[in-house]
Amino acid sequence: MARDTDALIVDAVRSPIGKKNGTLSHIRGDDLSAQVVNGLIERNGVDPAEVEDLQWGCVTQINEQTWNIGRNVALAAGWPVSVCGTTVDRQCGSSMQTNFNAAAAIWSGQLDLVISGGVEMMSRVPMGSGNGSMSEAVTDRFDIVMQGISAEEIAKKWELSREDQDRYSLESHLRAARAIEEGRFEKEIIPIELDIPSPDGGGDTLTMTRTRFAVDEAVRQTTLEKMAALQPAFIPDGVVTAGNSSQIVDGSAAVLVASEQKASQLGLEPRARFLGFGIAGVDPHMMLHGNPEACEKALAKAGLGWDDMAVIEVNEAFASVVLQFLKDTALGERYEAGDVNPNGGGISLGHPLGATGARITATLVSELERRNARYGIAAMCIGFGQAIAGVVEIL
Repeated sequence: MARDTDALIVDAVRSPIGKKNGTLSHIRGDDLSAQVVNGLIERNGVDPAEVEDLQWGCVTQINEQTWNIGRNVALAAGWPVSVCGTTVDRQCGSSMQTNFNAAAAIWSGQLDLVISGGVEMMSRVPMGSGNGSMSEAVTDRFDIVMQGISAEEIAKKWELSREDQDRYSLESHLRAARAIEEGRFEKEIIPIELDIPSPDGGGDTLTMTRTRFAVDEAVRQTTLEKMAALQPAFIPDGVVTAGNSSQIVDGSAAVLVASEQKASQLGLEPRARFLGFGIAGVDPHMMLHGNPEACEKALAKAGLGWDDMAVIEVNEAFASVVLQFLKDTALGERYEAGDVNPNGGGISLGHPLGATGARITATLVSELERRNARYGIAAMCIGFGQAIAGVVEIL
């Protein structure tokens, strides 16, 4: 592909992920994001005035996540007013799309230093609270359902049993717990300082206590027996439960993307580069099965194949989504070998919608470096029938 420059990943970071109504529920999303982006530029010695644009993913853009939260993150961070910001909604793929936007702007020579990323405070701005109406021109063509129903449809069509989904989900928790224990996420996490309420002397009065939050808190200690006891979440005789679905969480993530010239000018040491992206549109009713097609397009743009990918991140929106992906790509053995979602994912760590694309990018880059490997890919299914994927190369 003809490009003026590489789109260099200088660094990729995230907040620790907070469980529903957990530690991060006591901070606003713009304030959380401000700490993440400040941590990102501070550890790379970048003057915020050098950042030209902040591309920020967010799905539920109401209440404190409205008013173009991307611009407000830069302002809340205390940056110069010259730093622009915008907010992107490609549903679950929002901050993978901001990666795409940042890379495309740099490849074309329009911008030289961009931060892509996103946020979702699902405790404070509940999923679905921004729902609106849909045109009859759409609903006459398609039977539009919630994503959980699509996850059930995928399980049925691809013959994915409840037991297989629960087994996959348990493994996600085990992998995430092992990754935390071994410190695999430490390089990508920006610790967050915030005030949380605590009882004062055992009474009803609450006092605010300054807290440093640095470790993901949604991972569960569970068993197959406990998971099997959970009731179906969406239909009475279904196979999709809260245990084999992604967790509702709070979090933010960010990627610093630079042109070669800007990286050299500022003395930056890039960790990786984006090689290509792919998007796919699929049936809005089935909705969640486009990952293989998006990956094939991204791999084609990068001039690579599955065998080149040392690590593969597939967002765990539901266990059925990843199992369908593994069937369609024949990558089951790669999963068993630990090359697909080696450190858990949305089921164990959580899926903070607008932040997840940047989060799995940060995790992918760190894991490739840990393995001393070269190429990796990250993919995400998207509500209403899309998918997006991006390929990275370690430098």
